[in-house]
Amino acid sequence: MFARRILSPTNWRHLLQFYSCRVISVVDGNATNDPKGQTWMQKALLHHRQHQSGGNRSTDSISSLSATAVILGGSLLTYLISEKIKKDTPHVYAKEDSLDAIRKAHDTVRKDLPEYTMDEIVKHNAPSAGIWVTYGVGVYDITSFVPKHPGSDKVMLAAGGAIDPFWHIFQQHNTKEVLTLLETFRIGNLRPDDVVGTKDLHDPWSAEPKRHPILKPATLKPFNAEPPASVLVDSFVTPNEFFYVRNHLPVPEVDIKAYELELENEKTGKSKTFRFADLVKYPKHTVTATIMCGGNRRSEMMDVKPIKGLPWGASAVGNAEWTGARLCDVLRDMGVRPGDEAGHVQFEGLDTDPTSTPYGASIPLAKAMDPRGDVILAYEMNGQPLNRDHGYPVRVIVPGVVGSRNVKWLGKIVVSRNESASHWQQNDYKSFSPSTDWDTVDFKSAPAIQNMPVTSAICTPASGETVTVEDGYVTVKGYAWSGGGSEIVRVDVTADGGKTWIVAKLDESEQGTSPGRHWSWSLWSAKVPIRAGQTGPIEIVSKAVDSNYNTQPESFANIWNLRGVVGNAYSRVKVSAK
Repeated sequence: MFARRILSPTNWRHLLQFYSCRVISVVDGNATNDPKGQTWMQKALLHHRQHQSGGNRSTDSISSLSATAVILGGSLLTYLISEKIKKDTPHVYAKEDSLDAIRKAHDTVRKDLPEYTMDEIVKHNAPSAGIWVTYGVGVYDITSFVPKHPGSDKVMLAAGGAIDPFWHIFQQHNTKEVLTLLETFRIGNLRPDDVVGTKDLHDPWSAEPKRHPILKPATLKPFNAEPPASVLVDSFVTPNEFFYVRNHLPVPEVDIKAYELELENEKTGKSKTFRFADLVKYPKHTVTATIMCGGNRRSEMMDVKPIKGLPWGASAVGNAEWTGARLCDVLRDMGVRPGDEAGHVQFEGLDTDPTSTPYGASIPLAKAMDPRGDVILAYEMNGQPLNRDHGYPVRVIVPGVVGSRNVKWLGKIVVSRNESASHWQQNDYKSFSPSTDWDTVDFKSAPAIQNMPVTSAICTPASGETVTVEDGYVTVKGYAWSGGGSEIVRVDVTADGGKTWIVAKLDESEQGTSPGRHWSWSLWSAKVPIRAGQTGPIEIVSKAVDSNYNTQPESFANIWNLRGVVGNAYSRVKVSAK
């Protein structure tokens, strides 16, 4: 393999051992001061010396360490590998190792490598025969890497063929780290007649809707963005254009005249297809509910240790009035009775990956059938038809539950004894112990997130801002919310390290709502005293308390998890005063 030509097994293994240990030491503590980090480094150096003296040269752990390196980050590994590649094969890269230059490498014929036909490549589609893929004009043997890849099932779909169409969708692969690592697995060139013309393939992102420029993107493909936190406290109901966007796949184009919603009851065998006109015949139900991404405030958790995921701030959340048909009404017409609550309701979207696999999720049937659960098949948002980013023409709204279960562009509903088998239900949006890492995680051991925990966030002032002290006080504003229908009963704010706490004023909350049906956030404000002459940095902290007397944990370190979800520690901003 190309990787073994540019680095001997000993040096390759040492490089990966060094990198993995370095990353782990950073994750677990300071690499220079943490004894655990030092131990890892010492072991890496000892391991290298053993290899220099003729120790075990098994390459089995190479792919394991490689996978660990990719999962945990990749920047140091990428730098070292790319430097070695450029030294040994300077024709592969341009003078600057930019992303464009690295992409170009995969469209460059390597004259030092053999040529393969697609007929030869297609035979290598299983571990027993070796797993080969093509990307651009390159042929890559990824047999050793696949078992260690967190998305190995998706990788195998491309085995013996081109991965280009998949990477049109999964844009997170188009980084210097991933592309550099892929090049190390290159074994040859694809015969020109067999090269997949990816430039001629349909671009799944070409019809994306226009968005308001106030939204700050975390990624563009798929589009994921949040507004500035300060705009959230301007209105109890978040304007549609300012509502955060969380997409996992390209936004589908749906013709309302041809739209169909499939319903299936696996228990009875009954199935039915709804047109949009059939859905709007049901009694209209409106619920005001907050939708929050499971990764909201992940960037604060990232300050503790690295995390795989989008670096959301505190604005991956919004509150809106949703209108549509109650799900329980629709399910009753499918033969589901109120007492028949054992099982799940699965939802599938019309957004799909290259294998036509849709985004999917599920909720307990008991939640869906409870009229007090207020689950609706929404077709309006704040009195307007859903826009494309928010699920046009129909999405499910599951109040009090993590945003990932509120499936957009709804195409199918299944009443089942089982949870959704979707990746996003089974292998994502779950939380684990802070000590669980990607080597030890077992997604089957944790339940899928449903109700969200109590949280609050300071929206103004922002960290780094210089605030004006008026009459000895600074005005602080934010939101607070608790999942499962719990009411926010108090928000406490401090600016002196917790010596004294100010009880904030709940400016706007749901009114006239019965217990257990508080689906909306509360907007709050507080006048926080600042000592005369105090310039900063001043740390302002908030914590919320709900009607079950649940409160926020003090530290993100105590709730850190490898996916960075359910991040609800104290909200903290550091400001200066004038």
